[in-house]
This record gives sequence, structure tokens and C-alpha cells, in this order.
Amino acid sequence: MIEDRDVEVPHEVSSFVAELRRLADALDQGESFTISVDGEEVTIPEGAVFSVAHEREDGEVELEFQVSWSESDDEEDEDEDEDEEEEDEEEEEDEEEGDIEPEDQDTETTQPA
Repeated sequence: MIEDRDVEVPHEVSSFVAELRRLADALDQGESFTISVDGEEVTIPEGAVFSVAHEREDGEVELEFQVSWSESDDEEDEDEDEDEEEEDEEEEEDEEEGDIEPEDQDTETTQPA
């Protein structure tokens, strides 16, 4: 099991803007996004939830752009991807061995008139 963690890393405005821009570009292009946070690589998985939080308490105000997901969902997605890759490889091997016909191949036969 992965150890719990709660880390907040301060950024200068320019580096904060650069990371936000990288995130926005990745999301726009449908690509994955990985960031290093205090020495740990964190990748946002497909299906992550995006939200904005605003908190005010005792004269302190916070505005947080949040991305959240369940690590168990992330592990299941990885397992599903691996299973799909294995199935694809098995189908390709079967096609090469002639055990099954490729889906594209026309299997109808015609008889001479």
C-alpha cells in the first residue's frame, strides 16, 4: 500500500504559471500530465475530477485548483490497459498462426454461375 502524503510546495509566480500552462496544454491536447512534487512523480490519470475550491476562515482565504482521483481506480485502469494489450497480442499471434481469420478478411465464397 502506498503511504499517505500531504505536501504543499511554494512556487514563484513564473514557475506556478508555467506549470498551470503545461497542465492546460496537456488537457487541451488530451495528453497525460506528470509533475514532480517534492521528489515524487505524479501523473493525472484518465477520469480524474477537476474542481475549484474557495475557503475563508478566520481572515484567511484560499483558492485551490484541485485534481482528484482514487489510487485504486488508477491501478485498475493500468490493469485493464495491460489486459487489453495482452489480448491484442494473443489475437495477433493467433492470426499469424492461422488459428483465426482477421476481422477485415472477406470470408464469403462465390460459386461459378
